[in-house]
Amino acid sequence: MNPADLFAREENPVTLAAGQTLFNAGDPADSMFVVLEGSLNVVVGDKIVENSQRGAILGEMALVDNAPRGATVVAAEACKLAKVDERRFQRLIQQNPFFATHVMKELVGRIRQMNKIIAGS
Repeated sequence: MNPADLFAREENPVTLAAGQTLFNAGDPADSMFVVLEGSLNVVVGDKIVENSQRGAILGEMALVDNAPRGATVVAAEACKLAKVDERRFQRLIQQNPFFATHVMKELVGRIRQMNKIIAGS
C-alpha cells in the first residue's frame, strides 16, 4: 500500500517549491503529511537522515504525542503533500486498518535508521 494512493484526489494539497521548509525542528505539531509528488529532505541537526518521496509519511509523531517537531523538513524539489490532522488520521485508521499498520512500520523503520546513524554504520 502506498499512502499517496489514499490521497490521489486531494482537493487542497500543500505545495512547496524547492528549498522551501515544510516545518522546523522545535515547531509545534498537530498534523502529519503524505508526500504526493516530489521529494523532501528530513534534517536532524545538520545531517540529512532521510530523503522522502511519493508515499512517504512525514511528521506522524505529532499525531502520537503532540510534542514539538523533532526534525526539519525541506523540499528537495517542488512538492505536493496531503495534510492529515488528528481527526482525519483517526478516520483513516478506522476505515483502513492497513494505514495504521503502515504508519507503525514507518515509525519502526525510522527508529532503526536512527540507531544505525547513531552507531556510525
